[in-house]
Amino acid sequence: MAVTIPVEYASQRKIRERNKLHYRFNHWPIWIFVFFIAPGPLTFDLFERGFDGRMALWLGAVLVGTGIAGLRGRLPGVEPKPYIIRFTEDRPNPLYRRVCYTFAWSEVITFAVLNMAGLVVAIVTGGWYLKQIYGVAYFPIAGTVWLLGALGALPRVKPSTKGEGHERRYFYGSVWAVCWAQPTLWFLWKALPQNRPSDIFKLAVFVGILAFVGNLARLGRLPRTRPIVPGELAVSD
Repeated sequence: MAVTIPVEYASQRKIRERNKLHYRFNHWPIWIFVFFIAPGPLTFDLFERGFDGRMALWLGAVLVGTGIAGLRGRLPGVEPKPYIIRFTEDRPNPLYRRVCYTFAWSEVITFAVLNMAGLVVAIVTGGWYLKQIYGVAYFPIAGTVWLLGALGALPRVKPSTKGEGHERRYFYGSVWAVCWAQPTLWFLWKALPQNRPSDIFKLAVFVGILAFVGNLARLGRLPRTRPIVPGELAVSD
């Protein structure tokens, strides 16, 4: 049986001439978080041992960098006015958007892949080697995603914004899935013992959440995951 995916009609969406100050300010913490967790092994230490001086220095640098970019309107959602208003328009995708969404994609993909790999290794070997896995594999995987972003081979990172009405579905669907699965896995990691039955349960829950939420996004049941019918004016974040 065919599944009908709900769509958004761009002609029914309210057009913003400018982004309000609170709207711009509310998007800033998103990009602070994205760039703060970019060095994955450091982020692993944050969740394992807590905040320390290294993280304070990095957070300070991220605050300054994103703050300057935000004041210049060079962060998605923090622009004085929306950049994308016509989804079928073959318009150049600005460098700042391509950089920001590339880093976001790298974290969505890399953290999920490494956490699954760590659980599989723990189940197979009976040992917990996630820290070592992060230290060895994080930057090769993240670097591959950065390269794909530089080549314009990722949704929302392509040279043109023409496909934005559908590409944002893939991005937000992935973000929703990971944002539900990762905190749940972290809670289970803290709450359950590190043994084979517990690790199997953690992996099943993690993969199950990714699949369940990913399917909701595919069906357009989550915010910003409905296709926007092209050909009309609309605003994208």
